[in-house]
Amino acid sequence: MSTIDPFVHNPPFPKNYASDFLVMEKGKGCYLWDKSGNKYLDFGSGIAVNALGYGRSDLAKIAEKQMKKLIHISNLFTTQPALEFAQALVASGPFAAVHFGNSGTEANEGAMKYARVYSLRTKGPGKHKFLSFRNAFHGRTFGALSLTPTPKYQAPYEPLVPDVYYCDYNDVEGLSKILDDSFAAVMLEPIQGEGGLNSVTLEFAQKLNELCAKFNILMIADEIQTGIGRTGEIFAYGALGLKPDIVTLSKPLAGGLPLSATLIPKKVNDIIHVGDHGTTFGGGPVTSAVGLHVWKIITDPVFLAGVREKGLALRQGLEGLQKQFPNLTGEIRGKGLLQGIQLVLPEGKDVSTVVNACREAGLIILRSGTNLLRIAPPLVISKNEIAKGVEIIGKVLGTM
Repeated sequence: MSTIDPFVHNPPFPKNYASDFLVMEKGKGCYLWDKSGNKYLDFGSGIAVNALGYGRSDLAKIAEKQMKKLIHISNLFTTQPALEFAQALVASGPFAAVHFGNSGTEANEGAMKYARVYSLRTKGPGKHKFLSFRNAFHGRTFGALSLTPTPKYQAPYEPLVPDVYYCDYNDVEGLSKILDDSFAAVMLEPIQGEGGLNSVTLEFAQKLNELCAKFNILMIADEIQTGIGRTGEIFAYGALGLKPDIVTLSKPLAGGLPLSATLIPKKVNDIIHVGDHGTTFGGGPVTSAVGLHVWKIITDPVFLAGVREKGLALRQGLEGLQKQFPNLTGEIRGKGLLQGIQLVLPEGKDVSTVVNACREAGLIILRSGTNLLRIAPPLVISKNEIAKGVEIIGKVLGTM
């Protein structure tokens, strides 16, 4: 590693961020370089955003070509890239329309608004409650934050949106007790990205499907992190037994550019009125053009099969760490190229200790929950690069 400090200290950013930032300079494939020339294998992909890796000339050419024609037109008009991408997204499931936005939290806000207006116009006033699950993460804006039951995120901003209730994830009995006709929607992640990579059980999915149908409650699948190939499927919900009405997407949707999608079914689209919802920048021509290209690459069956194969290779690597460090490791969670391993570290050390040590050894990696190393590399990563990253993790654990 370079002896030149690659960090910027006390930058002119709000104090809700860190006081020290590693300054990244460039990327190529699954590697990043900081301003001092240090090279890193990326097991984080910008928090599951850069699904196709870095330095993609195809994405750059598409963006440049569209920018020369039209960068922005607002939602008073539309463009061919937006139309074509919308058609592709709608065709991916039982959907009638897509609302484009700019971020995951905006996609979830849109889903909440659609759920409220659907419930009002089909069940009448007073049927507006929301249910989410402990350890969930749905975003930072007021609505999405209200469905993110983590005190450190919520407490400074209370009071939040009222009539939001919480249940333990995969608690079938608790779910049965709380859900009734007064709820407009349930929002959940098929795999909890920030909350420990817990996956929905088949039994829980079946009960949730049953109760939502019984009480005409919309199920919202937050696939911001799990969607678009991350688990080796286009969406994660199907393989886990969920039957959502609304699906929200973002992170990898436009290859690193800001874009989100809220996919809605006919029964919701049919009750929406002009002016019920909107956004200025969502579905712009540049992000839509790039997004359509990304979508075509990732949804190719051969590409998805490759993600599943690499997910198995990653699982085998993590199982090797379990055997090598039985006193430092626990459960392996997740699916495809969104996996993690629990850590049981000596007193005075935590997951951040390992994350920082991995970075110093040339590996960017994430955390999930309080004690889980989260691995979400670009989907184009090779098996050799997976093995190299796992080897670095092993060397770091060997120093613990």
